[in-house]
Amino acid sequence: MLGTTLDTGKGPARWERWRPTVALCAHDDLVVARLELLHPPAWTALAEQIAADVRQVAPETEVRLHALPLDDPWDLEQVYGALHDFARAYPFAPEREDYLVHITTGTHIAQICMFLLAESRHLPARLVQTSPRRPDAPGSSGGGRRAGPRPSADTAGAWQIIDLDLARYDRLAARFARERADATALLKAGIATRSPAFNRLIDELEQVAVASRDPILLLGATGVGKSALARRIYELKRVRRRLSGPLVEVNCATIRGDGAMSALFGHVRGAFTGAASARTGLLKQADGGALFLDEIGELGLDEQALLLRAIEDRRWPPVGADREVTSDFQLLAGTNRDLPALVAAGRFRADLLARIDLWTFRLPGLAERRDDLAPNLDHELEQAGAALNLHVTMAREARAAFLAFATAPDATWPGNFRDLAGAVRRMATLAPGGRITLALVTTEIARLRAAWQVLAAAAPSAAPVATGDAIAPPGRDDVVARALGPRTADLDPFDRVQLAAVLATCRASRSLSDAGRRLFAVSRTRKTSSNDADRLRKYLGRFGLRWEDVPR
Repeated sequence: MLGTTLDTGKGPARWERWRPTVALCAHDDLVVARLELLHPPAWTALAEQIAADVRQVAPETEVRLHALPLDDPWDLEQVYGALHDFARAYPFAPEREDYLVHITTGTHIAQICMFLLAESRHLPARLVQTSPRRPDAPGSSGGGRRAGPRPSADTAGAWQIIDLDLARYDRLAARFARERADATALLKAGIATRSPAFNRLIDELEQVAVASRDPILLLGATGVGKSALARRIYELKRVRRRLSGPLVEVNCATIRGDGAMSALFGHVRGAFTGAASARTGLLKQADGGALFLDEIGELGLDEQALLLRAIEDRRWPPVGADREVTSDFQLLAGTNRDLPALVAAGRFRADLLARIDLWTFRLPGLAERRDDLAPNLDHELEQAGAALNLHVTMAREARAAFLAFATAPDATWPGNFRDLAGAVRRMATLAPGGRITLALVTTEIARLRAAWQVLAAAAPSAAPVATGDAIAPPGRDDVVARALGPRTADLDPFDRVQLAAVLATCRASRSLSDAGRRLFAVSRTRKTSSNDADRLRKYLGRFGLRWEDVPR
């Protein structure tokens, strides 16, 4: 592209100036066979002068002038269109010829368009960049090839080829790789996860978080780390300067009812009884930053409708207001609910789901990431140590025992990472000198198993069953009803849930003593002597049951 400023010059003095187009053809070590000189129609006279000067310094260079239809060389759409049309019509023969695109001249708009066309291979060329010789540079980077008028050694300047294949630039490629690794490490909280599926999820999430401002929806059961991941997504965006405002976190389950609309969208003074002053609203507070709506499935339909408007238009009217407010925020949302099922039940708007379902990531539970238990155990040990101001470690046999239990097929981890964090925190707190022993691990394993059995027994498999004046949730196979028969109706719901957990433990145990050790795993450590079988026998006796009566 003709340099309408840099290429100008008149009379003999022009040979003492650095003119990039002329200098490009004046190097002994860069022979230009053909120069396609593009120029706006209004600058034809300058283009012809430059062509004549090139012929003087390099008679072997064929110069072709091309007047591009450019009324405004600073109009991006016009410049790109003209250059794109030229590239499409040009008879490139890359198998026979080697092409260079000079990006030193032309407006910044022209240079950007040249770069884009070369990057997309519409121009099958490498980039060549020229520059004047630095005053302190020794010697010359090139000289003319003919006597007579020509650029001096100082005004011929220097040139360099820029290949868009970044793989050839080892240090640049390494820097990109480090930045990408830093980003994924941030999203994984520095934990060297080993699960291939989870690592693929994080890699894709990193690309989306850096490149897109569209809503991101995080799915997963309670405790899988949706809130923590949302905070790390925000931090990554902030580090990459994609966001500058704050992170505002909202648990939608806590703002149900009449106050939800005001909390989210704000209100004006006097909007309702008790509104003595105006309220900004959480969406407005997130302006320029990110808004994390945890448990978004708990929002009411009215709030969902206004949220959809806020996402799409970036504006909404606060409660009681005549004027709208604006806020430009990145929406992050999380839920453990089945949103399509809520849509089918009429409890979630289909249009809102369609809007936030563009980038959806389902976080696997801990039981699905058994390969990651070891590195996450190390992470939780560090976290517990920081919280307790201790250096927390595990004895080798203790670590092996805990990981064997944690990765076993029957380790369900219903609370996911909350279960793991709680287990490590308990062991670290009780560890003498911060060193977790095998005995502590054995006790904690028993505690986890008992807690999980309670949850399993209380998990409903059908609608609640009426029992007189009470409503009691049945167990998975209603083990209490099988043991007590009609007497089940006489139980309080509390006793039924507890008895269901006890009977489930008995069914999974080899003997009365084995069941007792599991059920009283913690309290038995505080007794000088214990008779777990006798304690369990007495508990069953309260309900008229014996060991032999436990359903198998």
